[in-house]
Amino acid sequence: MNELKFEELLEAGCHFGHLKRKWNPKMAPYIFKEHNGIHVIDLQKTIAKADEAAAALKQMAKSGKKVLFVATKKQAKDVVAEMAKTVDMPFVTERWPGGMLTNFQTIRKAVKKMNSLDNLMHDKDFNNISKRERLQVQRERAKLDKNLGSIADLTRLPSALFVIDINKEHIAVAEARRLNIPTFALVDTNTNPELIDFPIPANDDASKSIACILKYMVEAIQEGLNERALDKDAQAEEEAPVAENAEERPGERKTRARRPRTSEPKAEAPKAEEAPKAE
Repeated sequence: MNELKFEELLEAGCHFGHLKRKWNPKMAPYIFKEHNGIHVIDLQKTIAKADEAAAALKQMAKSGKKVLFVATKKQAKDVVAEMAKTVDMPFVTERWPGGMLTNFQTIRKAVKKMNSLDNLMHDKDFNNISKRERLQVQRERAKLDKNLGSIADLTRLPSALFVIDINKEHIAVAEARRLNIPTFALVDTNTNPELIDFPIPANDDASKSIACILKYMVEAIQEGLNERALDKDAQAEEEAPVAENAEERPGERKTRARRPRTSEPKAEAPKAEEAPKAE
């Protein structure tokens, strides 16, 4: 995993914050200075926080956990969808369905319905129904796929959320906090970083800034996945020789060596002499 460089963040515009009048005072520790009425983010603290978040994400990926990426704003949705696919992680880039985490079973029912519509459309009798009914099924399937297609493989609650713009995605953040799910997020100067477990101070409005930070996070996840695969291979190699060289295989009983039987008759014990009879 490459290190996050100061010049790279500067070039991507990660240091640009919002107007001073829009700032959140709780972002004060991460603000470097004010310039022409605009707050400038301290990129040294951005690097430190990004390293901390990347280490946590890497460990989660190594443990086989899922991270849900959430970004519905126009500047972020395409970047997030593309990068989340590279590490096979679920993502939400359309509307956040309310209760997706707190009412997860209902969301799973909608996903199952989408799968049943897939089976119906691939059935040979699908073309026998009327054209109107076919169009209704196809439209419903397209709608479900747009909103839930990216989380179709998410069979359980995610282990963490990575959010772009926590003000816009405040419902997702609130649901994660309610369920004690760890949150990672880009926090701009108009947000409250105390709502996030792993805040990364950076510009969350520019697509270049979002892509720069997200690339670093995805590389950490990929490294964790690679280490997980190597550990599995090493474990499989360790178990293989043990099974081959086992002294006693399952289903087999050890045979003990028996002493050879001798054909010689056993020596009889000497009989006691009889006492002489009295005359």
